[in-house]
Formats: sequence, structure tokens, C-alpha cells
Amino acid sequence: MNSSVVAKNLSDLPSTRVTLLESHPAPQRLPSTLTLKNQMPLDAALIAQVAAHRQSVRAILNGEDSRLLVIVGPCSIHDPQSALEYAARLARLANEVSDQMLLVMRAYVEKPRTTVGWKGLAYDPQLNGSDDMAAGLSLSRHLMREMITLGLPIATELLQPMAAGYFDDLLSWVAIGARTTESQIHREMASGLQMPVGFKNGTDGGISVACDAIRSAAHPHRHFGLDRHGHPSIMQTQGNPDTHIVLRGGQSGPNHDRNSVAKVNASLDKNRIAARIMVDCSHANSGKDPLRQPHVFNDVLQQRLAGDKTLIGMMLESHLFEGCQPLSDSLRYGVSVTDGCLSWDATERLLREAVDNLRYR
Repeated sequence: MNSSVVAKNLSDLPSTRVTLLESHPAPQRLPSTLTLKNQMPLDAALIAQVAAHRQSVRAILNGEDSRLLVIVGPCSIHDPQSALEYAARLARLANEVSDQMLLVMRAYVEKPRTTVGWKGLAYDPQLNGSDDMAAGLSLSRHLMREMITLGLPIATELLQPMAAGYFDDLLSWVAIGARTTESQIHREMASGLQMPVGFKNGTDGGISVACDAIRSAAHPHRHFGLDRHGHPSIMQTQGNPDTHIVLRGGQSGPNHDRNSVAKVNASLDKNRIAARIMVDCSHANSGKDPLRQPHVFNDVLQQRLAGDKTLIGMMLESHLFEGCQPLSDSLRYGVSVTDGCLSWDATERLLREAVDNLRYR
């Protein structure tokens, strides 16, 4: 032992107290989830609509509905006006293809970041680093409610568990991202959600973490959380049986091809997990090239038409106009500020052609 190190009694330690205000900025309180829901409630008709849409997704997962589930929309929402214009177009198309597809609007208001950057509408609705999260939560809920009044089911990625309660009554499907599928906190959250949940494979392309997540979310949990009044609480969940894997490729490349899907099915069977697979046509499956998404989509569609009923759906990143743009003072209308997207015209053409193939197979 180093003789220069001398143990001190507690009475010898400095008595000066460092307060939270001295070491950190003062926290700003947010409204409770109950408060925001009461400010923007759902009427009985919308509550019934969301319940019906959730049941439709479950029926597809369980093989009781043969339609293709398609989660489609902007990578992330930054402009309410263009998002609502997209939603209105999607709602019209959804009615026209409803015999073969269930179209679900991507309403992503949180954006996972590898390092730093804009974190999404719920965090920074002004897009300027002001991080007015109270306004962001309010705007996000308002926007989602407007979308479901169009008759659309909506989906989002739940990144921050504390934010989930502000939107959970609006959602028909939820994604847990590749970076958070391994998180115990997100698995616990998913086990208490009242809608189907898709777990993405890890960023390395492996599916073991997603399999573990599905098995974990199916079980009841007791965990730390916030109640609807915003109080720290012991949360108890019942387990969520309506979960599935989402293939998004990985560091080694795509995993949407026939051989990859066969290997995934073998792993799901080994782990005694229901074989229901969604393919994300973006990310590593498209080589991060949004214009390759139709190639991925059609490849998966052909597998399904050839008889693979384990492929229950696809995801597409799509906006009014293709590509993406950096945040600036002069943003182009209807163009993503995060990942590049397929244009609406290309998306509509892709989906209509797919429906024709499904109808006349």
C-alpha cells in the first residue's frame, strides 16, 4: 500500500454542499402525459379506429389477414405542412389498395443519432437547437392526431421511453431501432405496449439481439418508469405477444435476399419464435441509397409471391420529393432533413405496381 495515501474520517471531509443549481442548469418541467392527452384527447370514434387498426396489424402478423403490411413515409418529420400533405396523399392511396395492402404512415418524431445532430420534431421543433421539448411534444401529438383523423394508421420509432406515453394511444405499430433493440429498458417498455412492435436486427446484421428482444418483450416485467402523472413508479407489464423482427441489413451488407431470409427463419424456428418478418428497404439493405429501395421491395415481393408467407411486410422511407438536404435557413419543401427518401411519385408507382402483381398473381 502506498504510505502517502492516508484514509480520512468522514468528520474531516469538507462540509460545503454543492447544490444541483450550482453544478447543472435548472431543469425545465414538462407536462405529464395525462395533461397533454387531456389537452388533445381522442374522441370515441378515433379510439375505436386506432383499436381496429391495431387489430388489423395483429391479424396480418398472425396469418389471419393475407394483406401486405407496408410502413411508409418520411424518414423523420420536420415540417408539419409537408407531412400532412404526404399523409393526405397516402390516405387516398390506402383506400384504393386496401384489398391487398395495409398502408401505415411513418410518423417519426424522434431521430437516433450516432453522435450528435438534430434529434427530431419532439426535441427541437424549431430546427435551430433551441430544444423546446414541451412545444415539440405538443406539436408531435397534434400532428399525429391530425393524421389519424384522415383514417390512417400511424407508426413511429420509440426512442426515448419517457416520451412514449405522450403518443402511445395514437399508434398502431411501433419500431424499436437497431441501436436500442438490445436495451433492457426498451424491451421492458415494449412488453407493456398495447400495439404490435417490430424489433430491428443489430447494426452488425446479426439477429440474435432481436430474437432475445422478442422473447423478453413477450414476458411480464416490473420496471422503473413514470406513471401518467409523471411520478416515478414501479411499472408492471403483461407481456406483448405481438412482436416480430425487422431486417434492415448490417455491416456485412443486405439481408433481404432469399438465402438470408431462409437463415432468419431457421433462427426464429430454433428460438421458438413465430416466423413473421418485415424487411426495411432502406438502411443497409439499400446501401443507404434511397433510389435502391424499389429494388429491395420488389425482391421481397417476388419471394412472397413465390409462396414465402413469413414475409409479412416492408418499410419504405418516402417523402414528397426524393433525396435529402442539410438543415439550413432555406429548406426545400417536402425534402427530408435526415436520411434520403424516395419521392411520392416513385412510391405511388411502386405500390400500385405491387398491388397489381398481388391481385393478378
